[in-house]
Amino acid sequence: MTQPFLPLTARSREESHRASTPLELFFDLCFVVAVAQAGAELVHAIAEGHAGEGILNYAMVFFAIWWAWMNFSWFASAYDNDDVLYRVVTLVQIAGVLVLAAGVSRAFADHDFLVVYLGYLVMRLAMASQWLRAAHHATDPAERTMCRRYAGGVLTVQVGWLALLLAPEPARPWVFLVMALAEMAVPVYAEKDAPSNWHPHHIAERYGLFTIIVLGETVAAATVAVKTGIIENDALGEVLPIAAGGLLLVFAAWWIYFVVPAHDRLTSSRQGFLWGYGHYVIFASAAAVGAGLEIAVEQAVGKAHISTLAASAAVTIPSAVFLLSVWLLHARYFKVGIAQQLVLPVSSLAILMCSFAGRWAVLAAGLVAAVTVAVGVTLTARNPRTRARTAA
Repeated sequence: MTQPFLPLTARSREESHRASTPLELFFDLCFVVAVAQAGAELVHAIAEGHAGEGILNYAMVFFAIWWAWMNFSWFASAYDNDDVLYRVVTLVQIAGVLVLAAGVSRAFADHDFLVVYLGYLVMRLAMASQWLRAAHHATDPAERTMCRRYAGGVLTVQVGWLALLLAPEPARPWVFLVMALAEMAVPVYAEKDAPSNWHPHHIAERYGLFTIIVLGETVAAATVAVKTGIIENDALGEVLPIAAGGLLLVFAAWWIYFVVPAHDRLTSSRQGFLWGYGHYVIFASAAAVGAGLEIAVEQAVGKAHISTLAASAAVTIPSAVFLLSVWLLHARYFKVGIAQQLVLPVSSLAILMCSFAGRWAVLAAGLVAAVTVAVGVTLTARNPRTRARTAA
């Protein structure tokens, strides 16, 4: 039976068998609703020929989703006590992301970020209250200071985000850049004297689970697009290569991400910041692959007003970015020898070159991704120095 109120104190980093809770899994699932909305609007923008504007809006909205998710995940890793109050505040954060998701369409279509801001504000105020509660129960002065810095930083930055609503439209990308940097500076400042007690295995699992959910959303979006192409346009021959290539890309993305023990990279707060922040690119590119597959299907059946090259690039570019960012963040630390180190960078370049393969571009990219996994597995098997579980 869950207790109404328990002390919100730091958990031990040495805690064994630390796993994600049902509340955390529910949290992830609700956040993917917002990811799906951002992806759908990206599809619409690129299909209508507004790629630059669509990508910029996608980057801004996705940052809000990812940053709120990331802050909760690291806080929960250090302080989750699963009492009633903790659960209620977490549910408030979930409500905030659903409000944000409801405002995504207006942000893309009308450049109106009010609803997105309100949803983000709900999430961040709830997060600040959790840090203040942790500060109240902290017994170590350094820990109490760290918690208060977090709360103060979160609240201060929310005031700055108002500029996104008030600034003229041409200035908003610069406002976003400044405020995003301010957001990312808060944890660095808060933990400069005393780090929070996040759990390496738990954090690695949380990120892995969100990666799985985002890839699952990619599969779902591509499936709906293919189904629509077949039923409404009787275009099985046009969409089948896209479906096959997309499936190979998603399978390879899963394999490559999970083949190395990510928690081994989380040995310090500095590594944690780099690894955690870098996942913005991994998550955003993984979600964008699904949007790209939808765009490729729409172009193949004549519903998107863009060239075959542009539609192909909508798949190949985020796929290449995903592989390269996974290599940069942790895969390269588990490679032995130049051959293993070159697999993912070369594969990323090869997938980009597939953009020029016309209607077969997505299938070609998928085959390259599959070969990447096969080559990685082979090189690992032939090199006894390679760490266990390392391939691709």
